[in-house]
Amino acid sequence: MAQQTREQRRQQAKKKTTKKKSNKRSLIKKVLISLVVIGIVGGLSGAGLFAYYASTAPDLDRDALIDSIPSEIYDINGDLYTKLGNENRTYLESDNIPELLHDAVIATEDSRFYSHFGVDPIRLGGAVIANVTRGFGSEGASTITQQVVKRSFLTPDKNLKRKAQEAWLSVKLEQEYEKEEILEMYMNKVYMSAGINGFAMASDYYFGKPLNEIDLPQAALLAGLPQSPNRYNPFEHPEAGEKRRNIVLSLMHQHGKISEQEMKDAQAVPIEDMILEDGKRTKVNSEVDAITDLVIEEVQELGDYDVFSDGLKIYTTIDPEAQDFVDNLMQGNGGISFPDDAFQAGISLIDTKTGEVLAVGGGRNQEVERGTNYAVDTKRQPGSTIKPIIDYAPAIEYLDWSTYHQLADEPYEYSDGTPINNWDNRHYGQMSIRRALATSRNIPALKALQEVGTDRAKEFVSKLGLNFENVYESSSIGGGEPVSSLEMGAAFATLGNEGIYNKPHTVKRIVMRDGETSVTPDREPTIAMKDSTAYMTTDMLKDVVTGAEGTGKAAAVPGVPIAGKTGTTNFSQEDKDKYDIPSGAVPDSWFVGYSTEFTTSVWTGYPSRNDGYIANENRKISQNIFREIMTFMSQRREVTDFKRPSSVVEAQVEIGSNPAKKPSPFTPNEQITTELFIAGTEPREVSTEFDQLPAPGNFTAEYDQETQELTLAWEYEQNEENPVTFELGGSIEGGPEQGITSTQETSFKIANPTPGASLTFSVFAKSDTQESERATVSIQIPQEETDDELIELPGDPNEETEEDPGQGNEEDSNPDDGNNSDDENQQPSEGETSPGNGGNGNGNGDDDGDDANAASVEEIIEDEINSSN
Repeated sequence: MAQQTREQRRQQAKKKTTKKKSNKRSLIKKVLISLVVIGIVGGLSGAGLFAYYASTAPDLDRDALIDSIPSEIYDINGDLYTKLGNENRTYLESDNIPELLHDAVIATEDSRFYSHFGVDPIRLGGAVIANVTRGFGSEGASTITQQVVKRSFLTPDKNLKRKAQEAWLSVKLEQEYEKEEILEMYMNKVYMSAGINGFAMASDYYFGKPLNEIDLPQAALLAGLPQSPNRYNPFEHPEAGEKRRNIVLSLMHQHGKISEQEMKDAQAVPIEDMILEDGKRTKVNSEVDAITDLVIEEVQELGDYDVFSDGLKIYTTIDPEAQDFVDNLMQGNGGISFPDDAFQAGISLIDTKTGEVLAVGGGRNQEVERGTNYAVDTKRQPGSTIKPIIDYAPAIEYLDWSTYHQLADEPYEYSDGTPINNWDNRHYGQMSIRRALATSRNIPALKALQEVGTDRAKEFVSKLGLNFENVYESSSIGGGEPVSSLEMGAAFATLGNEGIYNKPHTVKRIVMRDGETSVTPDREPTIAMKDSTAYMTTDMLKDVVTGAEGTGKAAAVPGVPIAGKTGTTNFSQEDKDKYDIPSGAVPDSWFVGYSTEFTTSVWTGYPSRNDGYIANENRKISQNIFREIMTFMSQRREVTDFKRPSSVVEAQVEIGSNPAKKPSPFTPNEQITTELFIAGTEPREVSTEFDQLPAPGNFTAEYDQETQELTLAWEYEQNEENPVTFELGGSIEGGPEQGITSTQETSFKIANPTPGASLTFSVFAKSDTQESERATVSIQIPQEETDDELIELPGDPNEETEEDPGQGNEEDSNPDDGNNSDDENQQPSEGETSPGNGGNGNGNGDDDGDDANAASVEEIIEDEINSSN
């Protein structure tokens, strides 16, 4: 069939001529159309139904056939947010279609294109059989003409109505336009992934060359894209793209377009040799911000939609006020100081309860539209932010750990013998997992993962949307597979949503260009963990933000209950040497946190490690960003505290007990803490750590006047598992008690006690952590009999006499602690000096007959001890 000139085709299309093309085409085609229509009618269960569907089909509109129809995106309030028009197209005239590409497209998409009348009966028959045997919609029968109709007027839904309308309009299109015109429409309208329409633009995007310069493998690659553009995108999925290219080459050989050798040679070309290298690729220019970019990607994942030309109405979760706030914050207009223009951040703001993405911070100082989206596209190791969801939450879920569960922070190694260190190179011994998480200790985190097992940890995080290929022991501290800000936000939101996971999403509903057909994504929340696990992990993460030792205190929002986790990664020693990295600098700094209403995930860093590092003073920028966003959002919606489920109980625990024990009545208050337990696992046993030991029994004091020796004795039954010592103390005349000695014996002797002294002694048992009550005994030391006492001395009966021994002034009997002689209360008599510094004093049986009560209790006790030694 002879081709017309471009001008002739344009004139023909403009006039929409319906002239006869030939007697053969006119007469035979009418007969065939009638037969095919009858067949289709029968397949649709009746001519009436087909006629009805056909009557509701839209009119053929040339503008819709040639031009794209922009899509509209609406925000969470139902207001228009932005329009997406198609400007990424280089128009291709039919005369300029290279023969290689023409043959590849015809062989792949519609081998009988030049012989059918818009609908291919042979292809239709094969599709009917497939649909009967494998279900409706399992195989398509669309010709190139039908694809043009579908992309111009109809929805992509696979149902009887759309198929009937498609068939009817395809026949009409073939009647009004030449084959070359229809092929031209197809070559310019078809979607080629990455926001690109048409083969000409695709050639420049994937190969960096015009269509007239492409070779056979490249032509085959382009011809294979329309079936599933995003799946076969060679930049994103090179293996799938290469497989699809080879299928196209096989079809070209099958239909006689190329030889077998040409097919084999083209199939042998590596896909990497055909496409642009990574560094030479460019982003497609389109007026799209980061969250709109996320909407586009999500729509494309939902089906074969072209948001740039399908005329869709897309209703989303975008919160315009929140998005404006995040955008201003990213540009340094919201109170955040960034160290330089290269410093980047990726922010995801999610509704905790629904998974709806409210705002996205895709990057700072982006020079191109649809550039790198640091919230979605960039994946970095999460550092310690991964600890709660890969270490501790699984331990609570699978092992019934409490928030008090004890782990030892001590020198430790991975299973292969590699040492592991804490971030501060210190160890704090036994601690609860609550404290280990709040202070971000590495060694307890590794021990928790080892207890859970890597397989169960992998299973647990997969329920949170983190589909790691492998979980290693190093994953316990963030050394595993990289993640995005959006992924981490969705995982943490699950903790704040009582363990229910919602896939993060922006699209709520899509309305097709007909205004009637709509698609609502099928998203069902899934139970990712027990509500007890979610609440107990959340309660521990609150200590990260508000606890005295928490690492995330800069993220706190006054009056708003917040749970979250900090995280940083490290430079290798090679990178430190290569890029001259100072001490304390890190490549990535994270903060991921949530309230009952909102979840914000913040990553900060540089595009690559040779672009810069986060200095120590800038590591809290992620926390500052989080605080500003959560403060703004919390002013717009009331935020309540996390509610403890009935599956969790609070219980008091004696600090240091392992396993957890209830405090006893003797446990000091400072040794009692309140922790969370899964109901039924709370401690039942009462600690005896601080219980009182039995008091010594039968405590006696006997004085032997002949030997002038005082013997103190008591009884006690020793326990070999808890040996005790005895603390002996004493006082004189009811004054303050002084310690005498510590002994493991059950008796003690004092030689030469002061005659006439009234002494009181106490003894109690003591172990490392316990004490008994005191046993006491008192004794009056007899007064010595002297010749002076038998002689009545003459004197004035009115003369003031010396105080009786042992009846000294009560104030003068107060002892000193033995450390300061200036506190001695006893005044020296005339001609004497102060005893000083707890000296031996008087009244120890000296011949001068000084009063016995002139000595303090310290002097008596110390003197008796010295004498006994």
